[in-house]
Amino acid sequence: MVAKGWKVYNPSGKKRVVVTKELPGDRWLKILAQADARVEYGTETRILRAREIKAAIGNRCDGAIGQLTEDWGQALFAALRKAGGTAYSNYAVGYNNVDVDAATKRGIPVGNTPGVLTEATAEMAVALTFSAARRVPEADAYMRSGRYEGWLPALFLGELLARKTVGVIGAGRIGTAYAKMMVEGFKMDFIYYDIHRNRGLEKYFREYSKFLRDQGETPVKVTRATTVGEVLENADVVSLHPLLDETTHHLINAKRLRLMKKNAILVNAARGPVIDEAALVAHCKKNPEFKAGLDVFEGEPKMKPGLSSLKNVVIVPHIASATGWTRQGMATLAASNVAAILRGWPVSTDPLRIPEFLEGTAPNAAPSIVNAKQLGLPTLE
Repeated sequence: MVAKGWKVYNPSGKKRVVVTKELPGDRWLKILAQADARVEYGTETRILRAREIKAAIGNRCDGAIGQLTEDWGQALFAALRKAGGTAYSNYAVGYNNVDVDAATKRGIPVGNTPGVLTEATAEMAVALTFSAARRVPEADAYMRSGRYEGWLPALFLGELLARKTVGVIGAGRIGTAYAKMMVEGFKMDFIYYDIHRNRGLEKYFREYSKFLRDQGETPVKVTRATTVGEVLENADVVSLHPLLDETTHHLINAKRLRLMKKNAILVNAARGPVIDEAALVAHCKKNPEFKAGLDVFEGEPKMKPGLSSLKNVVIVPHIASATGWTRQGMATLAASNVAAILRGWPVSTDPLRIPEFLEGTAPNAAPSIVNAKQLGLPTLE
């Protein structure tokens, strides 16, 4: 008997895997079925509460796949372990919603989906940048409302970004991809802050500058800032790409917003709580030339009061990774993590092997288990 709001795939499977949301494509289902799993997946569009997930886990559950919007903490991992669960994967590269220590304490491996959403997320950050800079949503609404009566010299004046300065906070995979798109595409100077120096990115842009010079063009400047404030003060566009932890919660607050240029653009396609959303609303109201592009929100799915009415803020519903290829790839990786653990396979520790799981013949291994070392799991040779 399947509860309302849930569907079953491979009902004859001897193992039971609960997936809290229906995932794109069908390869993930086949991967789990090949591990002899009966797959029960949720069809509700809303975010499930912990008690609902606990009820779905029930008395017997071998593994689970959850979402970034769910609180996978002590209660859920206790329920999963009690039901016989030995595997969990987050359908996301990030796992700040997961109490990894609670899972590790109960001997449950925690998977994630790295290396598949880098370009898609960076592209969305670029889209938000230019949508905000050129006031695309405002102009679109204006056109659809029938108010357009003809070309005007000062209609929807925006910001020209070519040859300006782009700033990145968090120069990991996604921050690096975004920086390359902006610098190479629009010949912008680059300033970044990261606790780890990205020497490879700096070298890449030095070589790009040599190319520009050889072509008779002005080279770009590259600066590694010593503080977050230095990026905010100097950049015309700031895109946020840090991990979310106690050090980056409300990284952008009222004080730091005041450091930015009056007509700067702030982009967040990382995690909502990186920005003090109430402070951003107040800043945008006070500074109409300031603009922001947001894919994520502090209290998701809700927004802070006043945010939705701001014309100088572009808002989209957490769709940075929303391309068919990306979301299906995430599903493949999440399912592969759970299936591999259920089959007793080792863990791959080489991020360069991620493409092998997405196309062609995948290794007999879990693509990414974040607590593999703590649990002493065998690794792929």
